[in-house]
Amino acid sequence: MPASINLLQAARQALALLDVTRLAAADSDADIESLCQQAKTPFGHPAAVCVYPQFVVAARRVLTAHKLNGEVKIAAVANFPHGNDDIMAAARQTREAVASGADEVDVVLPWRALLDGDEETCLEFVEMCQAACGGQALLKVILETGELKDPALIKRACELAIEGGADFLKTATGTAGVGATPEAATVMLNAIKNSGQDVGFKAAGGIHTAEDAAVYLTLASDIMGPAWMTPRHFRLGATTLLPHLVSTLAGASDIA
Repeated sequence: MPASINLLQAARQALALLDVTRLAAADSDADIESLCQQAKTPFGHPAAVCVYPQFVVAARRVLTAHKLNGEVKIAAVANFPHGNDDIMAAARQTREAVASGADEVDVVLPWRALLDGDEETCLEFVEMCQAACGGQALLKVILETGELKDPALIKRACELAIEGGADFLKTATGTAGVGATPEAATVMLNAIKNSGQDVGFKAAGGIHTAEDAAVYLTLASDIMGPAWMTPRHFRLGATTLLPHLVSTLAGASDIA
């Protein structure tokens, strides 16, 4: 019984902290409209929808129609998914996403540069993308921890992103072989805590169920404290998690 109660609590909390994501190459306005319609559930709404920049306007239109504009943020991706080291191109994509109305930008750090020991490029990259946000959008920096692998390198990526002005650190794009892991999340959360900066954390990649979500909810709460667990500081990024959370909550409602 306690395990069921904990899972239900995790599902409810995860829903409010979820970035519902759709980043398929063949996406259309109709796909994004369907995604945004799903954001209105009987159990509340997610924190954000995450889409390609060209769909920000369509997402805003649907969220407004469902009276969720401002309640559900719109995140757009930049330098996605490959994490190239063209700083100016990434900054331009970031600026264009914000100009289209994005509330947040999830940008992929040039992690290959870090693997090559080029910390300066990584730092300048984050600084330029943060500047491109112009104080109008949150910058979420995707580290692609499954490619960095080494905990010391993940920690260094965190430090550089925080120094560059990141508002959030995010685990992965979800397109590489390895997405979020508890081990990488632990390194990232401790780096945030030790920095003393007001930086959030987003677990993304391979999170499909309420049980998966509970792992990261518990981990972050243990390290950062329960009061930290708000949409401003904690997110879950997932493509298929929302229906599972709604099903879990609906099943509990049926039993009640």
